Amino acid sequence: MTSYLIKGVSLLGAAPADLLIKDGVIATGSAEGAEVIDATGLVALPGLVDLHTHLREPGREDAETVETGSRAAALGGYTAVFAMANTSPVADTAGVVEQVWRLGREAGLVDVQPIGAVTVGLAGKQLAELGAMATSAANVRIFSDDGHCVADPRLMRRALEYVKAFDGIIAQHAEEPRLTEGAQMHEGEVSTRLGLTGWPAVAEEAIIARDVLLAEHVGSRLHVCHVSTAGSVEVLRQAKARGVRVTAEVTPHHLLLTDELAASYDPVYKVNPPLRTQKDILALRQALVDGVIDIVATDHAPHAVEDKECEWAYARPGMVGLETALPVVLSVLGEEWDLIAERMSRAPARIAGLTGHGTDLTAGQPANLTLVDPSARRVVDPAELASRSRNTPYAGTTLPGRIVATFLRGEPTVLDGKAVK
Repeated sequence: MTSYLIKGVSLLGAAPADLLIKDGVIATGSAEGAEVIDATGLVALPGLVDLHTHLREPGREDAETVETGSRAAALGGYTAVFAMANTSPVADTAGVVEQVWRLGREAGLVDVQPIGAVTVGLAGKQLAELGAMATSAANVRIFSDDGHCVADPRLMRRALEYVKAFDGIIAQHAEEPRLTEGAQMHEGEVSTRLGLTGWPAVAEEAIIARDVLLAEHVGSRLHVCHVSTAGSVEVLRQAKARGVRVTAEVTPHHLLLTDELAASYDPVYKVNPPLRTQKDILALRQALVDGVIDIVATDHAPHAVEDKECEWAYARPGMVGLETALPVVLSVLGEEWDLIAERMSRAPARIAGLTGHGTDLTAGQPANLTLVDPSARRVVDPAELASRSRNTPYAGTTLPGRIVATFLRGEPTVLDGKAVK
């Protein structure tokens, strides 16, 4: 295994120092024979961890594969991603989650950890094989019907009770389906002006309020996916103050983009939950800083051309985000490197119980890290994305920061901003 000496790098924005990688770990001692990387002006972060990625394989390889999604993740500075269960077939059995896990290992670009479905076929009627997935080779600990809400409160309670036995997590897509029938965008002034059916904030907030009560009653772990409203933030703030075992995520696009973009009728801006208002954005940003929202997760949702280049009403919701997540967060938070490392690496790894990731860059720790050039500026070109899909909302946007290198257990997956394999 090649050794690397990363010279003059700033660890989380601290004074420049040298970082030695040897035998897959951060090391001390002699750097003789190591390949030297000039990291002057670069910042080292622990490898990013995404708890919410759609890799589409099996079933929609036209939109993404585990390999192409893994390459996009590595180029975005990630060393681990959690693959959502809404594949075809659905990842609701040990066999399917093991298939995804093995595909990730074969690609070897990031650690791919499958998320298992809560219910059979994401249908919300019957619990999936939670125990079998938990004891499979994939060692599943997070379960989600993402894309669909576990709307039945009795079923949600049973799921929370079941996973408590092995300290698992139910990750909820908070959307009361009866309140969002036919919804096309955020319900508000813009939807009224455009004549599009609205997706009210209360549809999210009501499910979060219900589920934190259920989690509190059961004493189990709840994770709330893609929080998007100021009201949701307040529900979470109160729940955490009571000691409820709840964590939450926000996406980069919900930190930056507003529902005004729907006025273009460009389906690239159609997402679930929808883009909200500037008031919501400000509340989400403050909650991320305060820790009411624990992590940033991409909700990377690649779609084939025909699913996006169509009329708004017929377009599938979702945006790709792995390659632009860190630059968007940089544009929102500024160069708050320790906070970024906490929200995009340490906290997601801690929530998931993922060993070897989100660790301090100190001697003896696995060399899972990324090098960022904070002075660089990049104009997003969809044609240059490694993802198989091109549905980025940032086309033509100039974003700060450039991922220069990513290392997975001491092996480079990205060097000089390009994928190694």
